[in-house]
Amino acid sequence: METNLKVLFVDARTSFYRINHYKLGNFFGPVDLGLHLSGKNNSLNISTGLFAGSIFPGSNRLIFTGYSPCWGGFFISSMGGAGLVFDNLGINMLSIVGKAATPSVLYLNRKHGEEIQIEVHPIEIQKVWNEGRRGVYSLMDHTFNLFGDSYSNDPRILATGPASQATDFGAICSAPILKGKLTYVDTWAGRGGFGTKLFREHGIAAIIYGGTFIDEDFRDRNVADQWFVDKYQMKLSAKDMEVTTKYRFDPEFETGGTFGVNYASLGGSMFSFNYKSIYMDESERLEIHDKFIINHYLKQFNQETIKPKKQKNCGEPCVAVCKKMHGKFKKDYEPYQTMGPLSGIFDQRAAERLNHHADMYGFDAISAGGVLSWLMECLSEKNLTPRELGIKNIPVFSVKNFDVVSSSMHNADIGMALLDSIIEKRGILDLSEGARKFARRLSRQKGKKVLDSFVYTAFGRKGWMVPNQYWTPGVLSPMAIMGKYYMYYGQDFITPRELGKRGAARLRGELIMDNLGICRFHRNWAEEMMPEIIDSLYGLKQQFIENNHVTASRINSRNSSVFWEPDRNIDIVYTFLKRKHILENNNDTELIKWMNYFEKNKHEAALSFWYEMHKGIQESLREF
Repeated sequence: METNLKVLFVDARTSFYRINHYKLGNFFGPVDLGLHLSGKNNSLNISTGLFAGSIFPGSNRLIFTGYSPCWGGFFISSMGGAGLVFDNLGINMLSIVGKAATPSVLYLNRKHGEEIQIEVHPIEIQKVWNEGRRGVYSLMDHTFNLFGDSYSNDPRILATGPASQATDFGAICSAPILKGKLTYVDTWAGRGGFGTKLFREHGIAAIIYGGTFIDEDFRDRNVADQWFVDKYQMKLSAKDMEVTTKYRFDPEFETGGTFGVNYASLGGSMFSFNYKSIYMDESERLEIHDKFIINHYLKQFNQETIKPKKQKNCGEPCVAVCKKMHGKFKKDYEPYQTMGPLSGIFDQRAAERLNHHADMYGFDAISAGGVLSWLMECLSEKNLTPRELGIKNIPVFSVKNFDVVSSSMHNADIGMALLDSIIEKRGILDLSEGARKFARRLSRQKGKKVLDSFVYTAFGRKGWMVPNQYWTPGVLSPMAIMGKYYMYYGQDFITPRELGKRGAARLRGELIMDNLGICRFHRNWAEEMMPEIIDSLYGLKQQFIENNHVTASRINSRNSSVFWEPDRNIDIVYTFLKRKHILENNNDTELIKWMNYFEKNKHEAALSFWYEMHKGIQESLREF
């Protein structure tokens, strides 16, 4: 029997809708079909993978695709667990076109045997954002109060915040609803600014969805266990427990989650004070890590979250329980890094305040932290004044006389004030067209030193992305999609041409996961096994592999990466090479060659390094 992917098209302007069917084999999931529809309609596509609702752990990710307001190109963002309820609609994808006349809630509900109920319901968004818990949280509460009683089972809500109106990097927030109550375990489609796209381009402030439709999901555990025994000599659940150790609890580090394991192991490679740590001696970096992280920031996390086992899942049954909680605060590495040490904050109470404030506004937290740390350095270096940014104080932005509690809270308060300024467009702060355009305009008035301290990857004329928080050239690669893990971010030295090739390979691997709606925390079995499972169930393994290569090449054909604009990007790469050679005694001839090249002429060396990566990417992602 032929299998089809079912797409619900909704015109937000008219509320008209239709369902189209796409044959499995021509398309396999959210990414390849999303790329096709985005090119035709400039739509925002929200979808689950082929195995949503199945027994495979991590298979209920909700995938968002479209042309990103902040990146400028095709982008993919994903949200944990939210696909489990979406599967109850009996569709694979929601594709939104058109724009509602006024900010609205999109209501979707389906009872088994009936058509999907659809309503575009106008709301007074400014009033809603300013009531109750404020921002995305008050919008979720308001939406649930409006429509919650219409569902037989707990629905799910996607919400935007004021950041989606004021900037190009607004995110989409959701939280599981259990027994009729919204939980604190918020999950995010953060990277790419799809909250901004949903709100600005389609006029949709929130979506509530759910239903009781039951379709045929793969549930045969005996068959699945046999596949895994044949491959790994262990059953599915045992293999999944093995590969998710880091995200649950890693006995090697006596902590767990991305926050715990990363901070336990980063040592001198941790960024702090808007990347100025790269200019410090290793002894200074290690002192910061030992004094402020191991003995305070991480210690608090372990005592408050890991030891009492305050951990949840994202809304689907999963042994990783990767959502590390402290009360209403969820602790992930990258948000608590950019709005933590990168912003001169090393205390959990201060980081919680700032992170929650950014979340309330609905920012992409990683990008928000990158912008805040840059503005804080500009203030501390007197390149910008508090008055220009609509605030009152200057941060404590060096180790000298830094008090881990009071200085962290001082900086967090400044960070919150800066977020308020961004939303209210105080002083000169107008990020409606993006932080990169704002920084370039500012550099013409203040000098390039202002731009040089803002670390981002550039795409096209306006596109930008704050990189992932690892000291490695891979996070600054000229890949077609950045800010996710569609690149190689290992800590070892690799020649730039090979680094580009490995980034291309990582892109193809990550596409397997996202195109099937599977969480990357399960990648150490899913990348290998999913093509085999598709072959067993549908007989389409070769077609799936070929489709993956073609989709990767088509995404790359839109690659408009731009050579590094800030000098600090160059310095991150250069100091990475020096650290590898001097501190880790890496005497690889290629490493020494590149290090000497940077010492002789860092801008010329950087251009060559960037283009060598670009060559490796391009030669690896050709369609033929």
